[in-house]
Amino acid sequence: MKNKRIAALAALVLVSAAASAHPQTGGAHTHGFFDGFVHPFTGLDHLLAMLSVGIWSARQSSARWLPATFLGMLLFGVLTGVAGLTIPGLETGIALTVALMGVLIAVAARLPAAMGAVMVGAFALLHGNAHGHELPAAASAMGLLAASALLVYGGRVLGQVSPALALKISGAAIAATGVMLAATV
Repeated sequence: MKNKRIAALAALVLVSAAASAHPQTGGAHTHGFFDGFVHPFTGLDHLLAMLSVGIWSARQSSARWLPATFLGMLLFGVLTGVAGLTIPGLETGIALTVALMGVLIAVAARLPAAMGAVMVGAFALLHGNAHGHELPAAASAMGLLAASALLVYGGRVLGQVSPALALKISGAAIAATGVMLAATV
């Protein structure tokens, strides 16, 4: 079991290392299912945020619905982006969601259920809005939701099987990455 945990964490590190935040410039995105599916894996900010929501939710009491809340609000956020709603400071806000989720994991914070849902929903709204601007087609939105579900629920599994110390260290690394991303926006 310990080797499986190490392998899972190593895989996440390798995937994260290969990712870079928004690698395409100038609107070079296409808009199919595959493009939407791949997108969360190619942006470090989105990858870490979605994994973090899952990891953190696994350590919350009575919070099995937090991943579903994130996914529902992610879809709502996509719709706001497609509709043209612009959120000031969006990229900085997204980076800060990564930092805050990392801190919550690092300190093993437990929040009241309603507060956790509002926070996770707000984070998903930001991420979804960015995706709605970048990938406005319905097919890409479905791909995005499928990949996001894999990442959030995969993070939840990691949160359930990983030792507390490994999670705290990972949370600190995620928080530091979020701060770095915010500083480079």
